[in-house]
Amino acid sequence: MKIKNITVFFLMLVSSTYFAQIPGLINYNEEDGLHCSYNYTLAQDKNGFIWIGSDNGFFRFDGVEFKNYSKGLKNIEILGLKPLANGEVFIIPFLNDFAYLKNGIIHNTNTDPELNKMQFPSVFPIFFYDKKRDEIIFFAHNKPKNIYLYKDRKIKTIPLDIDLKRYNGFHYDFNSNCIYLDDSFGKIISYNIFTKKKTDCKINSNRNENPVIIKNNIFITTSNGNKISFYKKVSSNSFKKLKSIILEKPNIIYGVSIDDYDRLWVTLLNGGVLYFDQALSDSSPIKKPYHFLKEYLINGVLADKDKNIWFSSKNDGIFFLSQKFFDSYIHFPIKNNSYITAITSNSNSILLGYNGSNGATFSFSKGFREFSLSSSGKIEHRAIFANDDIAILGQNQNVFQMDLSSFKTTPIEIGFKNVAPYRKDEVLISSYCGLFSYNYKDRKISDTLLNERNYTALPYTPDSLFVGYLKDLYKLNTKTKQKKLFLKDYYFTDLKKLKENLYLGATNLHGIILFNNHKVLRQITIKNGLISNQIKKTDIENDHTFWASSNAGLMRIELKKNSAKISVFTRIDGLPSDKIAGCVIRGDTLYVATSKGLGIFSIKNMMVQQKSINKKVIINSVTIEGKEHFDLRQKISGTFPNNDVIFKLSFLDYASQGKISYKYKVEGLSTSWQVSNSSKIILNSLPPGKYIFKVYGLGYNGKRSYIDTELPFEIKPQFWQTLWFRILCIILIITALVLILNIYIQRLRNKKLKNILYEKKIAELELQAIKAQINPHFIYNCLNSIQFLLYKKDYDETENYLNVFSRMIRKTLQYSENTFMSIKEEVEYLSLYLNMEKLRLKEQFDYKINISEEIDPNWHIPSLLVQPFVENAIKHGISGLKNRKGNIEISFSYENPTLCISIEDNGVGFPDKSELTKKVNSFGVKLSQKRIDTFKQLFNTNIILEINNLSEKKETQGTEIKLFITPYENQITS
Repeated sequence: MKIKNITVFFLMLVSSTYFAQIPGLINYNEEDGLHCSYNYTLAQDKNGFIWIGSDNGFFRFDGVEFKNYSKGLKNIEILGLKPLANGEVFIIPFLNDFAYLKNGIIHNTNTDPELNKMQFPSVFPIFFYDKKRDEIIFFAHNKPKNIYLYKDRKIKTIPLDIDLKRYNGFHYDFNSNCIYLDDSFGKIISYNIFTKKKTDCKINSNRNENPVIIKNNIFITTSNGNKISFYKKVSSNSFKKLKSIILEKPNIIYGVSIDDYDRLWVTLLNGGVLYFDQALSDSSPIKKPYHFLKEYLINGVLADKDKNIWFSSKNDGIFFLSQKFFDSYIHFPIKNNSYITAITSNSNSILLGYNGSNGATFSFSKGFREFSLSSSGKIEHRAIFANDDIAILGQNQNVFQMDLSSFKTTPIEIGFKNVAPYRKDEVLISSYCGLFSYNYKDRKISDTLLNERNYTALPYTPDSLFVGYLKDLYKLNTKTKQKKLFLKDYYFTDLKKLKENLYLGATNLHGIILFNNHKVLRQITIKNGLISNQIKKTDIENDHTFWASSNAGLMRIELKKNSAKISVFTRIDGLPSDKIAGCVIRGDTLYVATSKGLGIFSIKNMMVQQKSINKKVIINSVTIEGKEHFDLRQKISGTFPNNDVIFKLSFLDYASQGKISYKYKVEGLSTSWQVSNSSKIILNSLPPGKYIFKVYGLGYNGKRSYIDTELPFEIKPQFWQTLWFRILCIILIITALVLILNIYIQRLRNKKLKNILYEKKIAELELQAIKAQINPHFIYNCLNSIQFLLYKKDYDETENYLNVFSRMIRKTLQYSENTFMSIKEEVEYLSLYLNMEKLRLKEQFDYKINISEEIDPNWHIPSLLVQPFVENAIKHGISGLKNRKGNIEISFSYENPTLCISIEDNGVGFPDKSELTKKVNSFGVKLSQKRIDTFKQLFNTNIILEINNLSEKKETQGTEIKLFITPYENQITS
């Protein structure tokens, strides 16, 4: 076998039991929670869980915990089991008390009467499972009468209609729906359970052969207790013999099985199990099998999905061997292993020192050759130096020189701590009594360099050494014997030269130190990726790469410009143990000394290790509000304040051998990740909300699962914590505030309205008072006119005037009762008044009333608003004319939305502003102005009074009164 093709080998040295022959073999029993040492059967479900049937219960194993599912079983002696694709596990206890596990609950013949349909009196049934159909076929081995088909918790009974009294069933083929049976004369038949067709199978066997199994068209029989025969199926009912195996005595066949990788396993009645490392379809001669666990009676063998191997034993629990250790043992099975504490090499072989006074040399050409340094030796080796001729082996208190050709040893009378190469034919020996230069050719001490206790030394110039004390590192001049403190407070366990003026120091507490002749250049610790800061030894691969050994594993450190690439290897990567004493590098091959033997690895293959574990965490159940949920496809929710959530997890990395932890976070609650060593994650006092639980699995060496597992869940609030309740409360609060505000505003409005009504009432009283003032004023003027006519004894005119006056009085009384009057009524009233005044003044003036086309005569304006201004025009303008006739023109015009009423006369006008002031302050104008202000207050009607002296605008004399009314529409048109 070529070294470059070696992937992983373990060399085990010196042991007294067969159990120790396989490094990495794990035994699980009662102390680990199995509760039973007698185990019958093993199976793996679709998720990867290992199920175990024992004589004291039914267990599930996830690599960390054995969980007992015996509650609900009528019989706890489990002889067979089969996990199904739908998540069920069918259980076959003793005495046919059939049961199945579904969502964490056992259903037996009492809780599910369907199971009572299967009856096998005093016989353990044979069963076969079809993964595609997810169904199990059961039948009795001895003279079967019925076939029972189990699927989706329903059992179908199929009777066998032929006379099968002399036949025994041994196999069922799902593809052909045929059961295979044999009789005591070696005759084999196949029987189709649906067509009832019986077919004789042509097979060259004899009556002594016992049919066992048919798999992948290979028919296997056993005979005479130690013979196995193989037949190949060449047609539907014809088999051809291929070969036979006769086991060496005293081996007696106990059981035969084929794993999912088409490999044959044979359990032996006299102990152990045989493994044939070739496929059944391989036509080459049968290779010699590997014999495992010779001291144990093995009931069953399982090769799981990761090619890890599981053994169930009669009285010794469960054995487990990971795929890496199994492959290593198969490729290079050596029966012995030992605790290696020192390692070195020469050009011919590897030298090993044990945790005792013995050791060995190893080479692929000559194998192992063991040696012993003393008969009393219980003292471990600390270091070894070797060339092709001799070896210097240092123990705690003794040093030996050994001739490698004869293995003859000579003691060296020096205490020992370490050994290092020095000059030609010389080594440096560090000891508790000094530092010595030893010439192994002359076999004597050539120089005493120090008389003080020291632990390690390394030459760095022809005349200078680094010398490591308990805590400090010194520089020592070998000529002057003068020492100088170089590095303080470092406990160096090993010193190596990496390249020119670059040195490597392994420390007991501070990781790895890189330094030159003057100072420390770099420190590499756990923070940089080391698995431990306690380094026992370093070994150089090249000038920028080296290996570091510790009690926690092996590390490869590749120096970059400003960083270091660190790869960590532990027993999960195939090392026999994590306690590493050192290693030797030969090209691509790495020899690793461990506390459980020597490992031989390809460096190239080691560096291709996966960065993650190709598995994901399984959430077994979620407990919320005290109820445990197993079907996680349903929505998981709870209600506040019963908001504690418990996740039960499994990470099925069996190679980690229980060293499992979990990295998790809860989205919606926190963004930070947390790590727990417990498979039970408890979340307490969660507030209401929607969350996503995310979790990674972490294996033994810190590698995590390739993907996280997610599970959404919800903590529902109480009704008073819901959004709709909060919205309702907000609406109610807003409604209440609106109502309160509305009541407050209404009260203010009512108060204001009362004030307005009060003010309106006052205004109306004022308006009535004004009208009461206007009417007497008008009547007084008219009576003066009548008196004047009577004084003149103009009785006809007086009579005529009195007629008009009476009509005028009636109109005044009528309109004074109304707040508004129409323009048409206003014009009539003004015409009546002007006509009366013309009579009184003897036709001293003419008048004209104009209404524009835009004016609707039915529009309403404040009553008796215009008459006082017309009266002023006559009294103060027209009556004073001497040489010309007066003229009064009244106009109603409309420019949306303003109504304009103009009263223009050609009277004397106003010679100066003082006269205008008198005009404005006249009694009639004041009354009119009061009425205008009152209308503004009562009816929001904007009335503007404008008095103009025409002499300022025109060449003629006179006065112009303008009233601009901008009312609401109803006040104009109503």
